[in-house]
Amino acid sequence: MRAKIEADGLGIRFLFDRERRLVTPTLAALRRRGSETWGLQGIDMTIAPGEGIALIGRSGSGKTTLLRALAGILVPDEGSLHVTGRVGSLLSIDAGLMSILTGRENAILRAVLAGIPRTDSRARLDEIKDRTGLGTYFDRPVSSYSQGMRARLGFTVADEADPDVLLLDEVHEALDHEFREVVEQRAHEIIAGGGIVVAAGHDHEMLHRLCKRAFWLEGGGVRMQGEFAAVRTAYLEAY
Repeated sequence: MRAKIEADGLGIRFLFDRERRLVTPTLAALRRRGSETWGLQGIDMTIAPGEGIALIGRSGSGKTTLLRALAGILVPDEGSLHVTGRVGSLLSIDAGLMSILTGRENAILRAVLAGIPRTDSRARLDEIKDRTGLGTYFDRPVSSYSQGMRARLGFTVADEADPDVLLLDEVHEALDHEFREVVEQRAHEIIAGGGIVVAAGHDHEMLHRLCKRAFWLEGGGVRMQGEFAAVRTAYLEAY
């Protein structure tokens, strides 16, 4: 399956009560109790097979919201979004990990949720363990892991499903130099194989190594898109 992403007028709305807590009330209840904020609005993008796309912007600009929409966590409130291919994502250090389980148990659980037969996942556990580089910690509870160790495990189990679309949100910045190289190499493999990588973060050097195009998000919309170096230059000059 060839990967592709198409968004047309994509909008994501967040609803808050009077105490600014995120809620999902009916429209009538919203009018009585709270307010709404658009996390994304008017997002148009087409990402073709074999592309690496960077999302840059200040904190709160909409990068994470867009990645969550691409991952299927958030559903569009307006416009449309179509993502073709298997999606693998690492959107936070603890995304999809259960702290009370060991690394091995988390790997098995994620494989089952991804639809990988249990016999296949168990047969590959030693390979997964080697790829994480966690050693004996692979059989210890995730609650005992450092942030970098959690990111190692999270990326490895996310990649186990052999994604066509890989989403990365800043968490790669918690990785040590050695595992960063592993992540970058895998991302390049996905792109070379006709997949798509969408990465967000503030490490522009790493983003540039992965991505030829960039979207600059501001206030939930796209302020600029194009060749990475040009977008980054405009962004840095603005701030």
